[in-house]
Amino acid sequence: MTVRYGVVGAGWISQIAFLPGVDLTGNSKTTALVSGNRETSRRLAEFYDIEHTFTYDQYEEMLAADVVDAVYIALPNSMHADYAIRAAKAGKHVIVEKPLAISAAECQAMIEAAEAAGVYLMTAYRLHNEPGTVHALELIRSGAIGDPRVFSSVFSFQAGADNHRLKASHWGGPLQDIGIYCVNAVRHIFADEPVEVTAVRNHTDDPRFSEVEETFAATMMFPKGRVAQFVTSFGAEQLDMYRIAGTEGEIAVERAYDFQSPTIVRLTRGAEVIEHVFEQTDQFAGQVGYFSDCIAAGAAPEACGEEGLADVEILLAMEEAAKTGTAQKIELDQRTRHPDATMVRRFAPTGRRLMV
Repeated sequence: MTVRYGVVGAGWISQIAFLPGVDLTGNSKTTALVSGNRETSRRLAEFYDIEHTFTYDQYEEMLAADVVDAVYIALPNSMHADYAIRAAKAGKHVIVEKPLAISAAECQAMIEAAEAAGVYLMTAYRLHNEPGTVHALELIRSGAIGDPRVFSSVFSFQAGADNHRLKASHWGGPLQDIGIYCVNAVRHIFADEPVEVTAVRNHTDDPRFSEVEETFAATMMFPKGRVAQFVTSFGAEQLDMYRIAGTEGEIAVERAYDFQSPTIVRLTRGAEVIEHVFEQTDQFAGQVGYFSDCIAAGAAPEACGEEGLADVEILLAMEEAAKTGTAQKIELDQRTRHPDATMVRRFAPTGRRLMV
C-alpha cells in the first residue's frame, strides 16, 4: 500500500526535510501540496512530481477530492488545530508538527475529531523512529547506568529575524519550538511524567526578541526524586545534547535533536567508555515511513495525539511558572507506550531537494 500525502504548508521544513524524505520510503507519496504561493507550489510540484496543488482557500476542495489519504501539517502553531480537525473530519489521517497545538483544549479537540472519524492523529516526533535515540533508551531500560536520576540538556541556535517562531501570535518562542524536544526526550528516558515544574526566561535588547524571550530554562521534578533540567535558546550558537546520570554510569547523546547530523551516543561506566556514532539516517523519511506502516496495518502510532497533548500541558505549566515565579504542579496520565526498536526506520539521506 502506498499512502498518499497532502503537504499543508510549503515552508522551510517541508522543503528541506519532509518532501525529500517521502520519496525514500517506498510506502508513501506526496500527491498534493497546499501553499499560499502559487509559484512555490508550481516549482515544488514539478520537482517532486506532485500531481495536485491547492491554495489555502482550496483546502476543503483537496479534502473532498480523492487525492490524499493523509495530510502533513507544517503550519505556524496557531493554525495546527483548525487544519488538523478539518482533515480528520474529511476522513484523512493526520501528522502534525510539534507542538501539537497552542492549548490543551485544541489538542483535545484534535484527538476527539480523529477518534470520531476513525483516523490516526500523530504528533511529528521524528526522533521516536531514529536509531540513536532508541538505542539510548534501550541502554537505560537494560540497566546500563543503573537507576537514571538526573537529566540535563541544552538546545540552541541563532534564529533568523524573519522566523515565524519569533511571533507571539503563533505561540512562538524557544520553549515551544525546541524546548519541546528536551521535554519529550526526558519523559521517555525516565518512562514517567513530571509532577512539578519551575522555569525562568530572559529579556534582551535584541530586536529579534521583541515578542518572545531569547532563552528559556526549566527544571522538572519527577516521581522517585528524579530531576531534569534544560536550557533552550534562539540566541546562542547551535548546540543540541543531553546527558543522563544514573546510579552506575552516565549516557551522553550529542547531536541529539538535529535531523541533519548523525547521532552520537556515549556510555560511561567508571573507566569504561563505549561510543557509538550512528550512521546518519533521513529522519523525516523514517517518520513518514513509520506512519504509513501504521496506516497500512491499522495500528495506532505510538506518538499519538495524547503524546502531543502531554507535552503541550507541560509547556503551558512552564510558561506559567516563568510568568509567576512559582512552581507549578502537573498531573498527567502515565504513558503505556514508549519508542522501541520496532519503530526504528533507516533510510539513507538524499541530496535531492529543492529550496525555493
